[in-house]
Amino acid sequence: MIRGERFSSFTITISSASRRVVFSAYFSPASLRLRRRVARVDEFPRWFVILPIVKLTFLGTRGEIEARTRRHYMHSALLVSYHGKKLMIDCGLDWLGKFERLHPDAIVLTHAHPDHAWGLRNGAPCPVYAPQETWRTLPNYQIDERHVIKNRAAIKICGITFEAFLVEHSILAPTVGYRVIAGHVRVFYGPDLLFIHDRVAALKGVQLYVGDGATLTHSFVRKRGDRLIGHATVRTQLGWCAKEGVSRAIITHCGSEIVIGDERKLALELCTMASERGIEAQIAHDRMELVLR
Repeated sequence: MIRGERFSSFTITISSASRRVVFSAYFSPASLRLRRRVARVDEFPRWFVILPIVKLTFLGTRGEIEARTRRHYMHSALLVSYHGKKLMIDCGLDWLGKFERLHPDAIVLTHAHPDHAWGLRNGAPCPVYAPQETWRTLPNYQIDERHVIKNRAAIKICGITFEAFLVEHSILAPTVGYRVIAGHVRVFYGPDLLFIHDRVAALKGVQLYVGDGATLTHSFVRKRGDRLIGHATVRTQLGWCAKEGVSRAIITHCGSEIVIGDERKLALELCTMASERGIEAQIAHDRMELVLR
């Protein structure tokens, strides 16, 4: 790097074989032209830190509803890419016979509802991780490498740390949300929930909350005996983020209100609700990518 100059942006590519670092594109306002430089890793000063990149790909963003559009076509699933590994969270029925082309190194399940787990009915070519309650609901799935995720016990999968937190959502399909840590990136992923048990711990230090888009403001709560089930409104989830200091939220697992509604109008309503709470928020769509450091 050239001392004394400011750079608005740059991309770093590392070749492990040659230990070469390529500044493939960085812009120097002082020279007003695109520069390129190749250097060896050991040429960097000790204070220079290369932060690993975490890429989130929203493979699908539709909940368990009949309606679908181009923006919300596939059942909700998230692909986390980190250090050359790809990890898929949830694999609903829409992904049956299709998810294999993604070549995931592992799959993690939040619960056993059709839109989250039934894509694995014919098995999986990679290890699958899920809570014990989820495995009990999927006894006949031909999955060779089954791993159990225990509540509040951090587990490292493909270099990414997952910590499961119980969430209220369904009696028949007990559900968890995941606190996901990769490098300096901390994300909470809870696409199907009514509330989070131990929410303070779940959202502590989280930079991004990925939540349930079944309903923006209308109640979607049902009672089964003495238990409440269903979905928290987006407005409620933004309130959680504000209380716990989470500055950014992305809404997935979209319900009919978003999928067949006026999404531009709803996105504006979401932005207004979020800004009132000091939060940045958006609605995810299929194939949307997000890079975090």
